[in-house]
Amino acid sequence: MTDTLEAIRELDATDAESDEIVLSARDVTVAFGDKVILDKLSLDITRGEILGFVGASGAGKSVLLRTVLGLNKKQSGTIKLFGIDTDKASDTDRLKIDMRLGVLFQHGALFSALTVLENVQVPMREYLDMPKQLMDELALLKIELVGLPADAAQKFPSELSGGMIKRAALARALALDPDIVFLDEPTSGLDPIGAADFDELVAKLRDTMGLTVYMVTHDLDSLFSVCDRVAVLGKKKVLVEGTIEDMLKSEEPWVKSYFRGKRARQLDLSGREKA
Repeated sequence: MTDTLEAIRELDATDAESDEIVLSARDVTVAFGDKVILDKLSLDITRGEILGFVGASGAGKSVLLRTVLGLNKKQSGTIKLFGIDTDKASDTDRLKIDMRLGVLFQHGALFSALTVLENVQVPMREYLDMPKQLMDELALLKIELVGLPADAAQKFPSELSGGMIKRAALARALALDPDIVFLDEPTSGLDPIGAADFDELVAKLRDTMGLTVYMVTHDLDSLFSVCDRVAVLGKKKVLVEGTIEDMLKSEEPWVKSYFRGKRARQLDLSGREKA
């Protein structure tokens, strides 16, 4: 484990000399058969920000996330994580990168046959060599960190509410103290109070742990309350990116409809909520 941690420190030192762009996609094209989903898409995410990634259903938001993670193959373009081109990364560098990423999939994707404690330990078992007692202590710490009660550790996913499943999945995403966390529709299926609590948790974790957050979402409340910047996917690439104020001023038809349409928050163009 010492060698692994030392390798991470070396990558940290290299990254500290960069321009703080932790994720860079350039001219990324992804197709399934003859159907092009993303066409020369470009996007940057800077250290410490919460980026909200939005777009119409089926536009390819999750496709880009999975492509960044290496789960989908791209046809062309470049993806860099922490300044390293993922196509050219050695096996050692790829391992270092993977250990700096945390992922929360849309429905939690917890292993049903494992307890919450065991689910949180999955990344530890995969990447680290440590005694069981230490793994137990670290997993319990992550469970507490996301606001779950201590007795949730020994429960199975089937015994949890939807909100608790999201938090347990987030605890697993944080298992290795990642630098960037990918959240795929983290508040879907939650009631408004639960969604607001989850947004508050994400913001608090960003501030306390120095996380960078890539959040795929449809939730306008999340975009307004916790996202520093928003990128809009449309026409197979990023149409518009900027602050919420930029979104409110945009005349791009889909962006205008989404942020200023009938179901949008009632705000003026300064970003203030109307009375």
